Amino acid sequence: MSAPVPFPRPRVGWYGDDLTGATDTLATWAEHGHRALLFLRPPTTAQLAAAGPLDAVGIAGATRSMSPAAAAAEFDAAGRAFAALGVDVLHYKCCSTFDSAPDVGSIGAAVTALRRHVANPFVPIVGGQPNLGRYCLFGNLFAAAGAGGAVHRIDRHPTMSVHPVTPMAEADLRRHLAAQGMERIALIDYRAYADGDAGTRLDASLGTAPQAVLLDVAHESDLAVIGRLLADRLAAGPMLAVGPSSVARALASVWDKPAANSAQPVSPPRGDGPVLALVGSLSPVTRAQVDAARGYRIIAIDPAKLLADAGYQKVLRGEAIAELAQGHVMLVTDGAPGAEMARIAHATGALLNAVLAEADVSRIVVAGGDTSSHAVAALDAWGLSYKAPMVPGAPLCRLHSDDARLDGRDIILKGGQMGPVSFFNDVIAG
Repeated sequence: MSAPVPFPRPRVGWYGDDLTGATDTLATWAEHGHRALLFLRPPTTAQLAAAGPLDAVGIAGATRSMSPAAAAAEFDAAGRAFAALGVDVLHYKCCSTFDSAPDVGSIGAAVTALRRHVANPFVPIVGGQPNLGRYCLFGNLFAAAGAGGAVHRIDRHPTMSVHPVTPMAEADLRRHLAAQGMERIALIDYRAYADGDAGTRLDASLGTAPQAVLLDVAHESDLAVIGRLLADRLAAGPMLAVGPSSVARALASVWDKPAANSAQPVSPPRGDGPVLALVGSLSPVTRAQVDAARGYRIIAIDPAKLLADAGYQKVLRGEAIAELAQGHVMLVTDGAPGAEMARIAHATGALLNAVLAEADVSRIVVAGGDTSSHAVAALDAWGLSYKAPMVPGAPLCRLHSDDARLDGRDIILKGGQMGPVSFFNDVIAG
């Protein structure tokens, strides 16, 4: 940003380690009546002016798939942008499953880089998000396998324990993050919330000067207690908070506003074009949703061929454009080695952009965290605002772009684990 913001300062800035999760935080703030907008990169003064006064400002990143060295510049730019905005809370929005590793998507590297831009010594880590089926008990993370699915300890989770890039082999988040350079993490377990001594226990923990404090989350009601703990300690200066959208849910519980942006029912796609879906996630949840999809022409993408043959993209683009003239289209990648996932996500994003340059669609849907980040980065857009609920963790958003072809388009970005089996059918039905 090149100049001070010409509006009252936002209270919160969040940086998303991928785009799908960042839209969940956007929805959280908007559904609690706060003016929020998610920028696709640190915003310019002109973009902030176009957005108008905001209570919460987001910046979407892709650091979940980046090495610490590659992510360093991203963190520094985001930290400086939020410091210039004067936010009270800088929220590093990580995945609710905390999947990360010392060399890829390191949460420890994010904390090290971002805490330079805040003054508060208290770094809370909110360990669960019950509305998405994520729970943290005695520092150990548990997650449901799909919407309403069985809950597993994260190191035994059928998907996250075998993630192709960042498999979760440790359920204790203190041990998991210690491997990423955060060796001194205190714990406030969930029993303190019911006992009413969470504040006293937190003060005692802070007396030992930990690098961070992990806060259990067993129930949605725990977040109200956590929200008060965070808000009460903002007198010590701007704070770095780490965790999924439960950080926003906790703060919103104590900063709630009248529902000026109250959620509206999801509207059907506009009548001036079909739906275009891009599926890069290899999650069994997403693959079951693809198998259940009806009303789409499915075009399979061979990822190895897409990377090796420049002419293959032209063939896929032509096929997609032809099929979109007849109805809804879904582009689906096959499996690929984990080492190639970032390149494949980038290539499929370029394909999506090439199709949209020639086809008029009413709604864009992207499934997969890395795929979403790279796909939207390939578009000539600068922001996303919340439009309506779709499924928990994957709201319906509006694209903001200087390109009239894209500006105002519906877009839904879905992580691999999100949504019911009927997700893609629901997208068409509204």
